Amino acid sequence: MPFIERDGLGGQALLLDTCVCIDQLQGRAPDIVAQAITSRHASHSSVTVSELMHTVGVLDPRDHRTPAVVAEISGLIRRMPVHRVFSPDGDVLGRAGLLAGVVCRLQGYGVDRRLRALLDCVLFLQAQKLGLTILTRDVGDFDVLQQLLPRGRVLFYRQELR
Repeated sequence: MPFIERDGLGGQALLLDTCVCIDQLQGRAPDIVAQAITSRHASHSSVTVSELMHTVGVLDPRDHRTPAVVAEISGLIRRMPVHRVFSPDGDVLGRAGLLAGVVCRLQGYGVDRRLRALLDCVLFLQAQKLGLTILTRDVGDFDVLQQLLPRGRVLFYRQELR
């Protein structure tokens, strides 16, 4: 599995997994992630935007912390350069549905993991179609995808615990 290293910061353009955005917002992304993002072209998927907005939707509006979290997520989305936010096409979505079904069957995923598997498959195949490398800390899911489709490129990192 390829993990990001200081001497390998340059390279192919990235498609950021949603966990990268979340780790950055929570201050748990290692410095090397920020360095990789600034040393390569970093792109986003509309899938990531959707997942981030889902987080906004599930937040309790009565919780005093919610407005600050919503502001952080909204700001992050607004800072995504429009020309670097890509939406998956019908080909990617169709193939991702099939791939997700295979992954769920092989991994024995229950109903609660199926949507996550589908979204990961969309990101993986979207990156492959665009010639991008996924940047993620999600070793469990993306390692399986890379084993099934070795042409897909994934770069992993380890989350900092605080």
